[in-house]
Amino acid sequence: MNKQELINAVAEQTGETKATVTKVLEAMSEVATASLQAGDEVMLHGLGKLKTKESAARTGRNPATGEEIDIPAKTTVKFTAAKALKDAVA
Repeated sequence: MNKQELINAVAEQTGETKATVTKVLEAMSEVATASLQAGDEVMLHGLGKLKTKESAARTGRNPATGEEIDIPAKTTVKFTAAKALKDAVA
């Protein structure tokens, strides 16, 4: 499902306009991004939890040449599905 399909489905189910649903989804994205940047977790009731994870620096290999390369430390986002979502999909 792409963004427009999600907007259409939510608008149809809630009776809200597509413009309103678009604003809400964009605001939700901005708030979640700001929370994750601050190091907080974002709980999405019924869906799961978004949180940041630190990845340590390490040495890897270039698959084409076999040369060793340094991979820097980074922060990534991890999603953990809620039990209700796991049960619904299984």
